[in-house]
Amino acid sequence: TANFLLVDNFESYDDIDPLPGEPGINRIFDKWIDGFGTTTNGALVGNALPPYAETSIVHGGGGQSMNYSYDNNLKTSEATLTLVSPRDWTEGGVTKLVLWFRGRGANSAERMFVALNGNAVVYHDDASVTQKGGWNAWAIDLQAFADQGVNLANVNTITIGFGTKGSPAAGGTGTMYFDDIRLYR
Repeated sequence: TANFLLVDNFESYDDIDPLPGEPGINRIFDKWIDGFGTTTNGALVGNALPPYAETSIVHGGGGQSMNYSYDNNLKTSEATLTLVSPRDWTEGGVTKLVLWFRGRGANSAERMFVALNGNAVVYHDDASVTQKGGWNAWAIDLQAFADQGVNLANVNTITIGFGTKGSPAAGGTGTMYFDDIRLYR
């Protein structure tokens, strides 16, 4: 038995392109809704052609991660997953959200944030976190979201973003990788 609850490990995403209206789409960019087709959201998740999820740069023992390009030139970059399970982030006494990320030295330095239920936002302490190479764990105390009014027993969305949420400004570009989003005691 694992000592965590899994939010997303990116292993379930596929490369199937069904005909319009057919069920079963499970491509990474169909679940993590990004800024494709917008002028205000600079996030793009996944690859344009299969494999849609990242298969070379992964954390742990899995075979896939999420590649995430951001463009914060007068935009904020956000990708949002609507949760099916787990939505009760109090189950089993969990108290921390942990996500693994990897940046690149060539990235523009941007603030990274996680938002729950659209509005409760926690920013990473390091303003140049996007330039950190190798896999890094970011542990966030769930109380930081509860203090902003999130009912942790009913979390319906998680957003990973860059910039200042709701305040587009001049910024730069880069590519990040995410894997193993989990809840721990």
